[in-house]
This record gives sequence, C-alpha cells and structure tokens, in this order.
Amino acid sequence: MKLSVLDQSAISKGNDARVALQNTVRLAQVTEELGYTRFWVAEHHNTIGVAGSSPEVLISHLASRTRKIRVGSGGVLLPQYSPYKVAENFKLLATLFPNRIDLGVGRSPGGSLETRMALTDGVRKSLNEFPRQVEDLQGYLTNQLPENHSYHGVNAYPHPTVLPEIWHLGISPRGARVAAKNGTAFTYGHFITPENGKEAIEEYFHRFQPSPLLAKPKVNVCVFVVCAPTKEQAEERVLSLDQWLLAVEKGLDTHIPSIEEAKTMPVTNEDRMKIMKNRKRMVIGTPKHVKAELQRLSEIYQSDEMMIISNIHRFDDKLESYTLLAEAIL
Repeated sequence: MKLSVLDQSAISKGNDARVALQNTVRLAQVTEELGYTRFWVAEHHNTIGVAGSSPEVLISHLASRTRKIRVGSGGVLLPQYSPYKVAENFKLLATLFPNRIDLGVGRSPGGSLETRMALTDGVRKSLNEFPRQVEDLQGYLTNQLPENHSYHGVNAYPHPTVLPEIWHLGISPRGARVAAKNGTAFTYGHFITPENGKEAIEEYFHRFQPSPLLAKPKVNVCVFVVCAPTKEQAEERVLSLDQWLLAVEKGLDTHIPSIEEAKTMPVTNEDRMKIMKNRKRMVIGTPKHVKAELQRLSEIYQSDEMMIISNIHRFDDKLESYTLLAEAIL
C-alpha cells in the first residue's frame, strides 16, 4: 500500500498561521523521509482557522524544501478560476520541479456566495461549468484545444518536460463520472463523505475513458487518521478533531482546540450524534488496528494508495501518527 498526505495547514489554538505553515513544511519533509508518495495542500477561503488559502504558492515553497516527494493541490477550486491561468500556474510549477507536481481540482464552491463572488471579482460563475472547465484545462495543459474552440491557438506556457498529473477530487458518483469521462485520476474524499465511496469508485472504473494524460484509471482515497502507540492515547488525541469538526459544521471558531479544552467543552445530545457520525470518516487506533482498517478500505475502494489527513492539536502527536503509520505499512 502507498501512503500520501493531505494537509490543510489548520491552526491549533495557541499558534498562528505562520506556525501552521512551518508545521506543514516540516510534515512534508518528515513524510518524504518516511516514504510517503505525495503531499497535497488544500485551498480554503474566508476561514480563520486554516492558513492554506493559495495552494500554488505553498506548493512552490514545499517543493523547494523537499527533494523527491510529489507535491500538489487537494485541490484548486476550478469553478472560481480560469482554466487557462490554472494551466499556466501548474505548467510553471512542473517546469521548476520536473515530474513532482500534481494538479488536483475540485468542484467545491469555496465558501459562501459572498466569498465566491469575491473570488471571481463579481462574475457569477456556474458550478455546472466544471466538466467543461476540466476539458479546457486538459486542452491548455497539452496545447490541444479543439479547432472549433473559442480560444484555439491560445497556448499555455512554459512547456515542462513532464506535465503535472491531473486529479479530480470528488465525493459522489457524479464527480466520479466526470473524472472518468475526462480521463483524469480520481481522489475520493472518504474524510468528507464515506457513504458514497464504493458506488463512486465503481462508476469511475466502469466509465473511464483514456485521455492524452492518463491511459488507465488511477484512484486514491483520503481518510482522517489518528494513530498512536495505544488505543487510549488515540482516543484521547482524536477529541480535538471531534471538536474541530463540530466547530466547522457550526461555522464557529475553527482553530483546533487542545485535548484539555476539548474535554471540558459542553456537548449536547445532537453534538454526540454528529461526533458518532463523523467518526465514520476516521480511522483511529494503534498501528496494527489502523493498518488493518486501511487495508479493508483499500479493498473496498480498489485502490493501493491511501491519502492521510490528521487535524489534531499537538504537532508532535501528528508527526507520531504519520511515523507509526509508515512504520506499520511502508
């Protein structure tokens, strides 16, 4: 099994954005040495507790501070942007860092209506344009727009020796069908919506059509993981993630609380139900248990690559989680 990383540069209470970004760099360096395959950073807007608002900028910094691990976006919110400009950004990154850049794109609106309008400078853009935008993005990456395309002859430069890999981030069978039709790799967000995963992956494999950038279907799956030396330690450390997810869902302060604070925070019956539901998005426990659960998910999702996200409070605990997981699997 291959292991990869998704890091959102979430800010723990008591720290600031600079510390969160420094931790992201450190995590990339450590997981590279541990043998992880790729390291992706997210894109969030108008969110006080997350430092990662510009994956392209952060990717460049991370790639310059590492040597071999693939670095990419998980993912660029394509509906808000020009596919041409996204292609230019990532072709430039791929030229600077040959054969190391992944371009993950998603259909997410990126926040409230006001946030979306700020991103597009007041231009109303439909999420329904996403499949067409993915087609255009591939055309700009390969400089092979159809002759009848409005912008045929407009090329994206520079020309890297190896183009970035395109990954479609999805949480539904609909997203899987778009990825399959366009011939892109597909990432399923189990850490967001575990219920649709098996159906989505089956749709992707069944409908996949080869493209100039990908001949065969390619899948990975992103999962929340908290791994610790003992079950008790893992259960304690996940408390900060439980409360962070509740805050995200309620639109509250999204700085990750400490374990001590999480233990004292009031929890309603409704909160308990949400926590139980959110636990389905996670794998929690000892290295032996986590390895077995990831292998089970790997079989369900027909993928040999699991992408790990671990939004817990203490960075040392986070490092230990990734380290124990690598020692058990890689």
